[in-house]
Amino acid sequence: MSELVQVTVEERLARVTINRPPVNALSRDVLDALEAAFDELQKDQSVGAVILTGAGEKAFVAGADISEFPMLNSANGEKLSRRGQEVFQKIADFPAPVIAAVNGFALGGGLELALACDIRVVAENAKVGLPEVTLGIFPGYAGTQRLPRLISVGKAKELIFTGAMIDAAEAYKIGIADYLVTAGESLKKAEEIAGKILKAGPIAVKLAKEAVNRGLDQTLLEGQKSEAKLFATLCDTDDQKEGAQAFLEKRRPLFKGQ
Repeated sequence: MSELVQVTVEERLARVTINRPPVNALSRDVLDALEAAFDELQKDQSVGAVILTGAGEKAFVAGADISEFPMLNSANGEKLSRRGQEVFQKIADFPAPVIAAVNGFALGGGLELALACDIRVVAENAKVGLPEVTLGIFPGYAGTQRLPRLISVGKAKELIFTGAMIDAAEAYKIGIADYLVTAGESLKKAEEIAGKILKAGPIAVKLAKEAVNRGLDQTLLEGQKSEAKLFATLCDTDDQKEGAQAFLEKRRPLFKGQ
């Protein structure tokens, strides 16, 4: 595994840490390493949750590597955008929930990366934003698509059009952050959330994520049909029978992911 992205797995919890000092900028090499990390994790059927963070307290990811920008043109620009979108979509589609533990700056591609995660825990000293327009471009790693789906369209447009950077409290207020925690506590809170997820039925969590993600791209009626089919799949699992039986017997279920 690349030193740029460090991965550990312990008791079904994976930790993915972007490690590119000083601000963990998203170079092409980091994107490649990030993709490789999640490809490898997907082979491990035991993984029930992932925490994604940046090394150090200065930055989660402070954006793309701007040194790569001067040589951009229409041809390689589209390729770069599609590459970032592809890697981030892989994270969004990862079978297990992915929790972003945001420490420090999450700007540009860094915020877009956090937006691709299922849950965002943001430290109070963090700063987030999509400053791309101040460089003469706009967010190209799905930021223009994910942010308006997460918060109000007007607020999303304001942040994208102005390139403004906001503090963690504002990010929490408008819905970018799901949790606002004391500086240095984002990883701990993410672990707490992951712990609760890992106690649930693993197949149920996996299919619940699929149902939500699929439904967001469908009409309400289509989404309900997808939900019903996935629910039906669960009804044929041993875990579903164990969950019901444990409830009736007033004991903790012993899920096996089967």
